[in-house]
Amino acid sequence: MSHNRFEEVRERHARAEAGGGQQRRERQHKEGKLAARERIELLLDEGSFEELDKLVRHRSRNFGMDENVIDGDGFVTGHGKIHGRRVFVFAQDFTVFGGSLSESNAQKIVKIMDLALKVGAPLIGLNDSGGARIQEGVASLAGYADIFLRNTLSSGVIPQISAIMGPCAGGAVYSPALTDFVFMVENTSHMFVTGPDVIKTVTHEDVTKEHLGGAITHNTLSGVAQFLAHDDEDCLRQIRELLTFLPSNNLDGAPRLATKDPSHRADPELDTLIPEESNKPYDIRDLIHRVVDDGHFFEVASLFARNIVIGFARLAGQTIGIVANQPAHLAGCLDIDSSTKGARFVRFCDAFQIPILTFEDVPGFLPGTAQEFGGIIRHGAKLLYAYAEATVPKVTVITRKAYGGAYCVMGSKHLRTDINFAYPTAEIAVMGAEGAVNVLYRRELLTALHPDEVRKAKIEEYRDKFASPFEAAERGYIDDVIEPHETRPKAIEAFRMLENKVDTMPKKKHGCIPL
Repeated sequence: MSHNRFEEVRERHARAEAGGGQQRRERQHKEGKLAARERIELLLDEGSFEELDKLVRHRSRNFGMDENVIDGDGFVTGHGKIHGRRVFVFAQDFTVFGGSLSESNAQKIVKIMDLALKVGAPLIGLNDSGGARIQEGVASLAGYADIFLRNTLSSGVIPQISAIMGPCAGGAVYSPALTDFVFMVENTSHMFVTGPDVIKTVTHEDVTKEHLGGAITHNTLSGVAQFLAHDDEDCLRQIRELLTFLPSNNLDGAPRLATKDPSHRADPELDTLIPEESNKPYDIRDLIHRVVDDGHFFEVASLFARNIVIGFARLAGQTIGIVANQPAHLAGCLDIDSSTKGARFVRFCDAFQIPILTFEDVPGFLPGTAQEFGGIIRHGAKLLYAYAEATVPKVTVITRKAYGGAYCVMGSKHLRTDINFAYPTAEIAVMGAEGAVNVLYRRELLTALHPDEVRKAKIEEYRDKFASPFEAAERGYIDDVIEPHETRPKAIEAFRMLENKVDTMPKKKHGCIPL
């Protein structure tokens, strides 16, 4: 009897591992996709995966499903390690019922989500699913809602990462949308609430699946995804790298990595990086690479709202989040997309105790009816809210322009930023010199014999008096005017000083961010 049981266990395990069978796995490979278990093997440290609920079966008896049962029910769930640290993972197996969500496999996901929250470990979802299992009706929809609830409860407690490695449609897209980071794979992954056929029926728009919800679309146009991978292997490698910067939970510190890059390293080339002409662009990433440990910057959402740059790096081995205006795109102006991109990142860093370093070169908010009608006031307020709310150590460096309301928003002293530096090239003013002179000397310019000469002289005068860091420094809004080559040692020393910083928020259930 017991011997037969041993055999049955082995058989059931083998059936679960076989999934939808060799033929369907080969079809996945032909489409450029790995199978669910292959993905888990590449994601996790070798030999570390411990599977749970491998023998779960669905309980559906409708539409002939009682004769179609596969152990594991199309989802692989469990825990393992990445770089020696515990993570929880689920992978949808497209070879079994198209990776569709059933009541049973939803419960598998819910179980590891609850465990991840209890033990304080990141959760990674490898999504490749046709959506809700139609044969099960409302039971599969209930499964999605159970998952959404846990995504929300886990938010800000453990890092949640979603990889879209195949189709993801309808209600299925909202679990990834609730997570912190979304990865997509070029050509093989798609996300949309309604597909091309429904759109054609309802709105008569002709759109391909790729253009509607492909990896390029969501990385560049919608901002739904933050990372674009060329294939499954690249996607899983990027997830492993991202986790090296993140703590396991909101009470844990991010891992510190030893570096041979000296903390006191000065970089004379930074002194000539900022152009003397204030309207000339430069790439802010050149500055970031020169300041951080070993020049390594892990950029997030690099293809979306490129007028702001966000990502992770290290200073003296410590993870920091970087937010920087990008003068090389839209002159570094803040607009709707860059405001929400920056706000989301600042709030993530704040939730997980990651210090924030801001590089500021911002001429203001992007003008235009499209921005105003789109709600730039409301969306810009999100970034303002995020910076003001954040209690982690915050250091800001003004490299050049800091004009108007945008000066206030980008981690100014007035939003509880701890240390504010400015370069000698910083221009801190209500607006640019040209615009200010047109307002201040309007009457004088109208009556002048040589208005162009008067304008030129007044612009020079205004620039010397106001478009400099010194008035702000005299008032204590800037803690120090530093030379660019000093940026790395000054920033490192500031964060060291702030290591034990404690700041609080007024007692409340939660604030009402202007969504």
